[in-house]
Amino acid sequence: MAPLRKQPAPGPEPVARKRAMDILAKATRVELESAWAALATKPVATPVRGPETGLVMVRGRIGGGGAPFNLGEVTATRASVRLDGGVVGHGQTLGTDGEKARLAAVFDALLQVPEYAPVVERLLSAVSARIEVDDARKARETAATRVDFFTLVRGDD
Repeated sequence: MAPLRKQPAPGPEPVARKRAMDILAKATRVELESAWAALATKPVATPVRGPETGLVMVRGRIGGGGAPFNLGEVTATRASVRLDGGVVGHGQTLGTDGEKARLAAVFDALLQVPEYAPVVERLLSAVSARIEVDDARKARETAATRVDFFTLVRGDD
């Protein structure tokens, strides 16, 4: 007899969910709380894990393509919740903000529920737009400090 396998949960494709979790991790607590407050009906989210805070090793590469090395550790917080329908969501964030990690987990779970998915997509779009504006501002600030070096070659033989 073949072993029983859990059927995959309906919901977003793994790549889309990863993208959503990446954006939720970069959302501010205010953005998440505002989206939560805007929900007409708020589902009950039971904690499964955490929020719990720990350390995560950050790896780097010299020049972006060199051999990887351990750069150091950063503080990260994670949480998991289960909605009434049994859908589980996970959230993580840099820092020690447990409520932010819990809200990210709630929105990850809501993304898997068809009637809430459009609300979560609007949140993800708003956060993505803010991130793009922030990245463009940082790029302009960095470009202003850029120094171009050049070498003059003498004509001596």
